[in-house]
Order: sequence, then structure tokens, then C-alpha cells
Amino acid sequence: MTGQKVNFHSIQALYKSRKQQSTKPFNARGKQVVRCEYCQMAVKNCICQLRHMSKSTAAFLIIMHDAEVLKPSNTARLIADVVSDTHAFIWSRTEPDENMLALINDANYMPMVVFPSQYAGPRQVVYEEVLPETHLSNKIPLFILLDGSWREAKKMFRKSPYLAELPMLSFNEESKTHYIREAQIENQFATAQVAAKALAVKGDHASAEHLALWFDVFNYQYQKSVCQLNRGRDDALAEYRLFCQKEYK
Repeated sequence: MTGQKVNFHSIQALYKSRKQQSTKPFNARGKQVVRCEYCQMAVKNCICQLRHMSKSTAAFLIIMHDAEVLKPSNTARLIADVVSDTHAFIWSRTEPDENMLALINDANYMPMVVFPSQYAGPRQVVYEEVLPETHLSNKIPLFILLDGSWREAKKMFRKSPYLAELPMLSFNEESKTHYIREAQIENQFATAQVAAKALAVKGDHASAEHLALWFDVFNYQYQKSVCQLNRGRDDALAEYRLFCQKEYK
């Protein structure tokens, strides 16, 4: 399967902008690796030509902690690889981006924070594994993901008052789908995996499976790129190719 033409999407553009602002090189694991500027893989393991947009009608807003933007291991970019209506902004406690706030308030979208229900505010409506009935209207679900370490994500949620009264979509700890593998750390799923679960709740199972398989490809190729013990799926590329051949033939 030949992927579509590679273009910068929202998260790659954010990465490029943030990198230009850096006053010193960002030293990640495998810092000696010569990486593709798009997918952040070692050039020999580049996956850009495998990229393929899904047919999803959902939208994502990724609010990224500053520490995440430059990490080659960050999986939020995989969401933008698969879902065209994906937006990304760097989180600021004191000066939230006006374009981000405008997106949240856009009448075309139905925004909801994807976060564990135990952290919901007193006036926050929580939906467990289901979308509100307004999903049946013509509004586009806008899934808001907080991208950072768990400690960072909790801080971002707690200190972002504009999220406090939005509906919350939450998943049970036992919640699993057949196409998402177990987290390497119990109940700690990557951002892209959480996004796939949100797509599944929407009923967009093809896009959910697409994103989950794309994550598997990224995970396996990334670990090859940094020469570490590879715990990824060695059949990831074959399974992804097979899916795309069936879904986009």
C-alpha cells in the first residue's frame, strides 16, 4: 500500500514552531539517531509513506504540555496522521491560546474532555463509555485530550478553568477493545490509544482500528529506531497494510 503525499499537519507544525524557539538542542533518548523530520523515526525506519487518512468525521483538540512537543516518542501526532480534523496547542496556565478557546466555543463542535471521571468538577457532566444524546445532532464531536505525563495532565486539567464545565467522556478501567493492546504500565494508555477508544465510543470503529494499528506500527518502528529491546508487535506493519488494503481499496 502506497501512502498519500506527506504534508505537515497541526502537530508537526507545532513541533517545527517550538523547535525554532528552542535555545538549545532537545536531547531525547536516541539523540544520536538521524530522524525523519515528519514522523521522528530513524530515517531508515521512516513510516511517512504508510500514512493514510481515515474517513472519520470526529475532531480532536490536543492540548500539549510544553515538555511533550519535542519528544520523538510522543504519540499525539499519530492522531493527526489519521484524523484530518485535529488541532494542537501548547498548554499555558496563564495565557490560553485564543484560537484554542475559539475552537472550544465553535458552535459547529460538541466539545468534551476525555479524562478519568474521578477528577470531574462539581458541575461537570460525566459520560461513561457513551456520548451525550446531542451527538445525534449535526454537531461534530470534539474530543479534548491533555497530552503529557500523568502528573502533568492532572495539573493541566486542574489549572484550566475553561475545561471545568465541559462534558467529560470517561472510560472504565476494565474498558478494552479487541484492537487495543494492553498498556505496558497498568491502565496507562498512550494518547493515541485513548483517542482510538474515543473513536470507538463514537461508533467510528474503522477509524478506531486504523489509529490503533497505526500506533502499533509507530511503537514497533520507534523501538527499532532507538535500538532498545523491542516490546512492540512484530506483525504490526503486516496487520496495518492488510487493514488499509481492505478499508481503502
